[in-house]
Amino acid sequence: MTSDEGKATAPSGTATAPPPATQPETVAAPSVGRLRAYYDRNEHKIAIAAFIGGFVVDILTVERIDSWFTIGQQVLYLTVITLALMQMFLEQAGPAPVPEGMLVIRRWYHRYRSAILHFFLGTLLNLYAIFFFKSSSLLVSFSFLGVLVLVLIANETPRLKALGLPFKFALLSLCFLSFFALIVPTVIGSLGTAVFLTSILLGCLPLAGLAWWAMSRSPELLPKARRQILVPLGLVLIAYLVSYLYKVTPPVPLSIPFMGIYHFVERTEEGYRLSHERPMWRFWHNGDQHFYAQPGDRVYVFFRIFSPSRFSDQVVVRWYLKKEVTDRWQLQDQIPIKIVGGREQGFRGYGFKTNYQAGYWRVRVETTDGREIGRIHFTLATLPEAPRIFQVDIQ
Repeated sequence: MTSDEGKATAPSGTATAPPPATQPETVAAPSVGRLRAYYDRNEHKIAIAAFIGGFVVDILTVERIDSWFTIGQQVLYLTVITLALMQMFLEQAGPAPVPEGMLVIRRWYHRYRSAILHFFLGTLLNLYAIFFFKSSSLLVSFSFLGVLVLVLIANETPRLKALGLPFKFALLSLCFLSFFALIVPTVIGSLGTAVFLTSILLGCLPLAGLAWWAMSRSPELLPKARRQILVPLGLVLIAYLVSYLYKVTPPVPLSIPFMGIYHFVERTEEGYRLSHERPMWRFWHNGDQHFYAQPGDRVYVFFRIFSPSRFSDQVVVRWYLKKEVTDRWQLQDQIPIKIVGGREQGFRGYGFKTNYQAGYWRVRVETTDGREIGRIHFTLATLPEAPRIFQVDIQ
């Protein structure tokens, strides 16, 4: 007899069961899986597109700078960010928290607090970038706005997120200074160097006060408070002061939503009648930015300046001439104009010139401390007297 060890044999009269059928492999991934894979491959591009899209939507939908809802939203976000950062700062003086022993809501907070902080910081920076964008002439204030947008993008960069508390406190310092730069002129109802310095002082007080409180509570926190709170605050403060000194800080809360060049400006019961010769196809111009002057004509500049309610201040309209492309701009005239805030569409004002020459012209509307709110360029040519037909816009 022979035996086959390790080999199983079926009992007599019993059929052997066939092997189980192999399941076919899935050829196409589900839709959710394909979307997740696409997102993983293009996460950076999608983040940039979402940032740009959100910025554009906020520009179109953000409320007035003096809206109580907008002010309350900023106060709430600043409070949440400050409390969270100070709690993280004070944690450094004690043992690291153990998530396993925490309540569910506290464990959730510790896990996601960094993401929440960056979301709130990004929302505030986005809001301030919009207000500065609306309140600045990009040709002059592009550097300030550009820095703010770069900081906003940096807020989403993993490498800078990893810098920890000093970077977060620097962002919070920028938010506090921007908040008071908006609020103080709105409350006082005017602009100027004294108003700006007051807003800067108030913007420094919250973090400087908290740093002093932390150091008095625990003296061993002095080096960390200096390095993580006071130094970032000081650097942001210096940048703010330099930008104001070189007149690149936008003159918030003022902004010019409309500005144009016209042959006639007449105030009527239905509004301001603006007469111009602009052809319809040149739709991107406001009025006669190619101005053809006949004997006896005046050159009018019309503008709308938005300012908060109860705001009362003065702006200066400056006229510059450049006879040739290679020449320098030469100041020809300056006209002070008193403005009063509160109107939804902005305070309407105008100025005119009767003494002019052919050439390239630029009109700038500035604050009394020389910060530009808006500008418009136009070319002027002189023609002999001849019949002409004007079109009329109502503002």
